[in-house]
Amino acid sequence: MQRYLTNRRMTIAILVIFGYLIYAMAFGQHDTEAVPDTDTITQQVDSVPAGLETDPAGDISHEEPAEEATHGESGGEEEAAGHGSNEVADVLLGLIVILLAAKLGGDAFERFKQPAVLGELVLGMVIGNIALVGVDFFEPFKYSLTLEVLAEIGVIILLFMVGLESSVAEMMRVGAASFMVATFGVIAPFFLGWGVSILFLPEHSVYVHIFIGATLTATSVGITARVLKDIGKIRTREAKIILGAAVIDDIMGLVILAVVTGVITAASNGGTGISSFEIFFIIAKAVGFVIGAIVIGQFLMPHIFKVAAKFKVSGVLVSLALMVCFLLAFLADLIGLAPIVGAFAAGLIMDKLYYKDFTDRGEHHIEELIEPISIFLTPIFFVHMGMNVDLSTFGNTSILLFAGVMSLVAIAGKQVCSLAIFDKTINKISIGLGMIPRGEVGLIFAAIGSKLVLDGERIIDTGTYSAVVIMVMVTTLVTPPLLKISLLRGDKKKQAQTSAKS
Repeated sequence: MQRYLTNRRMTIAILVIFGYLIYAMAFGQHDTEAVPDTDTITQQVDSVPAGLETDPAGDISHEEPAEEATHGESGGEEEAAGHGSNEVADVLLGLIVILLAAKLGGDAFERFKQPAVLGELVLGMVIGNIALVGVDFFEPFKYSLTLEVLAEIGVIILLFMVGLESSVAEMMRVGAASFMVATFGVIAPFFLGWGVSILFLPEHSVYVHIFIGATLTATSVGITARVLKDIGKIRTREAKIILGAAVIDDIMGLVILAVVTGVITAASNGGTGISSFEIFFIIAKAVGFVIGAIVIGQFLMPHIFKVAAKFKVSGVLVSLALMVCFLLAFLADLIGLAPIVGAFAAGLIMDKLYYKDFTDRGEHHIEELIEPISIFLTPIFFVHMGMNVDLSTFGNTSILLFAGVMSLVAIAGKQVCSLAIFDKTINKISIGLGMIPRGEVGLIFAAIGSKLVLDGERIIDTGTYSAVVIMVMVTTLVTPPLLKISLLRGDKKKQAQTSAKS
């Protein structure tokens, strides 16, 4: 109890300090700056990213996107006219605010045994919507093109790290159980999400419904792994099945994302629907890219690292790893796939076997070298995601109802995973619960959808975006306590059965 009160006091103190900093920066800025003229205000309004405008009624509807050229020009002017005459200084100030928000929010949530990513998201929502109470100090950061690019690089590094922490060999060893769990855990949420989208967004294109279904497919392996580690269950059979399935689930989810994105892009360019052959070609392209990258990478990487080992300059390993990551991300984008697909594939082919030449001369494994870069860039993505959530849409009951139903089907869809387990000694309920959290993967899908345009409308508009964020938060929050309870009850049940037999 004492520890809880101490954590609570520290959290309150942190939030008070952050609130004071917001007040000091915001009102201090108002005291020193002149009121912007009409032209400046017009530029700021024009620079709002298409699809993120707030409808006065708060309905779940698409908005007409601004022209790309206009957005690019006004975005640059916005950054230059943000808080000073120096654009670099404005970006530095934005980084200070975003990183401070990320660490304060992350620390506050971790003190209550919740993932730091939720704290980063929530603090981003706060500073991105504080203009609703008349404080517009943070608005230039919200629409800064430079910070947006850094956020995009952050998510590429994040998926690279996920790939590094995954192992193709380990997935092969886990066997058919994890594969079947992953398959069930992708198919059920996909069609349930599709159905819910049709129910709540009947006037929208079928591509919107498909994309929302895709958003519910992938599982956040990091959140589940942390819970299993915290309660000492990381080496159990249930844990191995869950983690193996979650990794396979991520690969399937990324392939689905690549396919759906490709279909939408092709439909947008063609102006009409696309043929079955074109859909098959997109699927083959996505699957072929991932498999091809892994196969070719497994063959080339030993030779590339062997040559690189001859360099005397420090930092060769991290530079080479980043080059491979960015190259595959670039190639994925070049053939019409999401860059994160390439980044994930790059992580999968970076096996520790290739690092031995470097470790002999004092360098560390690639995860250790990339982690500081990830610590810097990844929070920028999550805070920026939170900043783009329009809290005014939360006052609309239709959006909240949509978010609530989507959260329920996201949870129920993963429970179907238990149908793939036939071994009665395995805790089936825990398998399903471990697959629930969408975490960073769901947010990445939402971010990509908010940038896709079809027939002049965003695939994920403001209201839908907010609903997806709520779903991600709900599934991430409910997993830790439910999984702990299920695993502990399963242990008690096994102990009781053992005692009864003896």
